[in-house]
Amino acid sequence: MAAEPSALFELASIFLVLTALLAYANQRFIGLPISIGVMVIALVLSFALFGLDKAGLFEGVHDYIEQQLRELDFSALVFQGMLSLLLFAGALQIDLYELREYRRSIAGLAIVGTIASTIIVGFALWWLAPLLGLELSLVQCMLFGALISPTDTIAVLGIVRSAGAPKNLELVITGESLFNDGIAVVMFALMLGMLAGGSAPTFEEGALRFAREAGGGAVLGLVLGFVAFYLLRSIDQYQVDVLITLATVMGGTMLAMRLHVSAPIAMAVAGLVIGNHGRELAMSARSRQHVDMFWHLLDDMLNAVLFALLGLEFIVIQFTPGVVVAGIGAVLVTLLARGLTVGLPVALWRHRLGLPEGSWKVLTWGALRGGVSVALALSIPAGPTRETLLAITYCVVVFSILVQGLSIGSVIRRSVREPPAREH
Repeated sequence: MAAEPSALFELASIFLVLTALLAYANQRFIGLPISIGVMVIALVLSFALFGLDKAGLFEGVHDYIEQQLRELDFSALVFQGMLSLLLFAGALQIDLYELREYRRSIAGLAIVGTIASTIIVGFALWWLAPLLGLELSLVQCMLFGALISPTDTIAVLGIVRSAGAPKNLELVITGESLFNDGIAVVMFALMLGMLAGGSAPTFEEGALRFAREAGGGAVLGLVLGFVAFYLLRSIDQYQVDVLITLATVMGGTMLAMRLHVSAPIAMAVAGLVIGNHGRELAMSARSRQHVDMFWHLLDDMLNAVLFALLGLEFIVIQFTPGVVVAGIGAVLVTLLARGLTVGLPVALWRHRLGLPEGSWKVLTWGALRGGVSVALALSIPAGPTRETLLAITYCVVVFSILVQGLSIGSVIRRSVREPPAREH
């Protein structure tokens, strides 16, 4: 007698088959970048199912997909699996030697910029909410500021490269995007703790927790990276090399969660170590080729699944007129905050940073929001506040991917000129 498939396997199979069909439709008929194309078609499908459901047609299909989406723990899926894999894959492609020259710029944009963006967006939403009839406390608004500040590393990297951005601008964009995810997750955890505890921690307590999670994640990533480097250097078989890199991510993520340090930061650092020391000093040319091919393929597949789920999540999100207006306002606020915290400093110190003219436009408009923001919003405890913040988050993410994502290539080609000589 054949065994019945487990619920988890059935759910994974459904979404994988659906993602494959969406990816095929995009490649066959539309031709957009795979992540954006999959999300566009998923959104169209969500709208169509919503309309057919309201018309009394195909109610069973709509209800079935909605039930499957509600059973899916999107937050756990992203944070306990996909995010670590995607960040490791992104870091694996970055040249650490080239990145080192821009380490101060990247650190300032990722740390100071993310914290400042959280504060600006939080206070702006707190001021806007009563005007729209939304009941949101300052802590809840700061929670939104933290979850909407990180940019989507993979989407940014793919689009910037396809548009032919100068190498130094590409390094700053991808490096900042790689690390602001981890910083934002730590900020979000601090705000969520304040919301749950009902009181704000002291500055010393908040700084200590931030340092423990972010710094601890970086230290863990270094340790894991060099342990994997030692293992890779002692053998030369590409199948085992691939397994070691995969085990580093999966086991490292689990260990980071046990130690209560930032898994995203740990995996980004481990990816940088293995991508540079490991690939150059511990792998043969054949192993490098297979490791790179494996992570590139896994990156594309996970990214496609993630953006398909983002498009389908529309089915389970509750929208009201006030929330939609708040979402439009949040789009403008997040763009303004990005311009003030990242665009303005780059415009003022472009020569010192050694970046091309027009870089501030790319860094501002190219700040694409994606699955990290939605996953953070989904991890907020159940209640009316969660539904409101989730709907606002979704408005910002959809605008970011569809409008900014489809136009950033044009912005790069029109705005960016050759870089000036770097000042020392």
